[in-house]
Amino acid sequence: MTKRMDGFPERKQQQLSKGPLIISCLLAALALVWISVSFLFIANPMYKWTALAIAASLFVTAVIVYIKRNETYSFQHYHTAIVETLLQSDAFPLAVLDRSGIVMELNEASSRTLGYQRTEMLGEPISRIVEPASKPQLLEALERTLHGETKQTNLNITHGSGFPLELQVTCSPMLQDGDVIGTVLLSQDLSDRKRNVERIRYMAYYDDMTGLPNRTLFQMRLTETLGRAKEENRVVGICYLDLDRFKLVNASFGREFGDILLMQVAERLNRDLSENDFAARMEGDEFALLFCNLESEKHLLELSRQLLKSIEEPYELSGFPLHITASIGSVTNNIEDDDSYALIKKADMALVKVKESGKNDCLLYSETWSNSSLERLTLQHEMYRAIQRNEFILHYQPQYDLVSGSMVGVEALVRWNHPLKGMIPPGSFIPLAEESGMIVQIGAWVLEEACRQNKAWQDAGLPAIPVSVNLSIRQFVQNDLASKVADVLKQTGLDAKYLDLEITESMTMDVSHVSRCLLDLTDLGVNISVDDFGTGYSSFHYLKNFPIDRLKIDRSFVRDIQQDPSDAEIVAAIIAMAHNLNIQVIAEGVETEAQMEFLKKHKCDEMQGYFWSPPVSSDNIEQMLSPGYV
Repeated sequence: MTKRMDGFPERKQQQLSKGPLIISCLLAALALVWISVSFLFIANPMYKWTALAIAASLFVTAVIVYIKRNETYSFQHYHTAIVETLLQSDAFPLAVLDRSGIVMELNEASSRTLGYQRTEMLGEPISRIVEPASKPQLLEALERTLHGETKQTNLNITHGSGFPLELQVTCSPMLQDGDVIGTVLLSQDLSDRKRNVERIRYMAYYDDMTGLPNRTLFQMRLTETLGRAKEENRVVGICYLDLDRFKLVNASFGREFGDILLMQVAERLNRDLSENDFAARMEGDEFALLFCNLESEKHLLELSRQLLKSIEEPYELSGFPLHITASIGSVTNNIEDDDSYALIKKADMALVKVKESGKNDCLLYSETWSNSSLERLTLQHEMYRAIQRNEFILHYQPQYDLVSGSMVGVEALVRWNHPLKGMIPPGSFIPLAEESGMIVQIGAWVLEEACRQNKAWQDAGLPAIPVSVNLSIRQFVQNDLASKVADVLKQTGLDAKYLDLEITESMTMDVSHVSRCLLDLTDLGVNISVDDFGTGYSSFHYLKNFPIDRLKIDRSFVRDIQQDPSDAEIVAAIIAMAHNLNIQVIAEGVETEAQMEFLKKHKCDEMQGYFWSPPVSSDNIEQMLSPGYV
């Protein structure tokens, strides 16, 4: 007797298909006999029609049996094709086992999932590839299948390539004539699912670029740590860190290099952490660190300073050496009711204080700052209104020739004349203006007003002197800066040679942009000065590549030239170097006669500072420029 792939013997199949045919023929024959008998032997018309109805019913039954026979035979005809399709399917892994667990057949999907060729598995026990720890589950599932049950279980197997694989397996009994002749095994790879779940989890809790945990995971970990620390009476601290002038790196080198810098910073932050401490990237160039076992607040400040030193180590981006600093705000769990959100907010407030006071430092949160965030928001709103209401004014600090003592220029310095708070110093609103972007509007107003005022002095017959205007980084990176300056000069009627634009060294990082921008400005006839020289990133080498007219020695060097020999040597070296490059030098922040004499001795060209004059109003400058003023 031959046997097909669907398990049905051919002869038995033929017998099953003949049974309904015989029955339908017998019913049809009986219907014919009944009709004949009714016509030959029954005379009563009513009985005759009753007999005919019975005969018709038998005939209809015969037809139905015959049709059903065809349908059954038609479906059974597809059994072989169905089995063949399943065995060749790539949709899901399928294997057929005999009662002993020996592999009789498996499809392509199963072969691919297990990592074995079909020929390698046929005739082999399925337990061969199951890891020892999972064999009891396999044996139990096969045993229950032999009793007619369907069993689902998870098995760890060894893939043909050698790596472990976890499968979800469903064992179903394979029946023939009511007897279990084997097992149909369906499987699903849980490893892929687990990898996908893990990937989703990673994306939810980790920063994809740096690999550090993100804000969400940091918040969760901080909440857990605070709970345990409260029970164990431990000191927990967080540091909220922000890179100084990171936007300038992006503007100078592009975001790709900015991302590389962030990855290097992340590596340094993670480098020296203990096993229980935790670092995360919160957003942009902001990072947070969790220290779980501190001795005191002083200990947290020491760790913060170590972080600053680590970040200050030089970086290299595509062969370009780069130094960058950071600001850190810190806080501990000294207030018992503070949750994770409150601590992060306080650390962020401490960070803002550091940024406002000059960056590159660390600061511990103080409870006296509780209203500072509201104050900043209020001040920002009032500053926006101040632009609209013309509340800003300019003061001018005279600049003097060190040989003749005559006034040779003025520097325009913006002040905020608040209607209620009075005169607000620049240090209180300039950082906030830079952060919010309003510095561009303020800077544009300063430029126009300084040029207008200087032209007014000249029109009044006063000596013509240049006015110096500081450019913010946001102004300097604008592509149309030169055209805006040209428009202001045209509108005010001021000759370009009486305008001196001051840039900082940090603006010179993007060499191509600086060169193009400064050349466009000097083509207008505008003078260029480098402000706060000696405190930025650039080297003396750049001075010969840029059209620089004057260097301003930063007040931090001038202040201690009498007490600190190093500062004195730096000032003397800057003056000598600048003169060798045919660049003028002006020292700012001169407050004593001794400082002035030192500058004279080393042939500094000009000076400005409180020793001769603090910043004054435009009316005072007009008097100082008038003939006969002493």
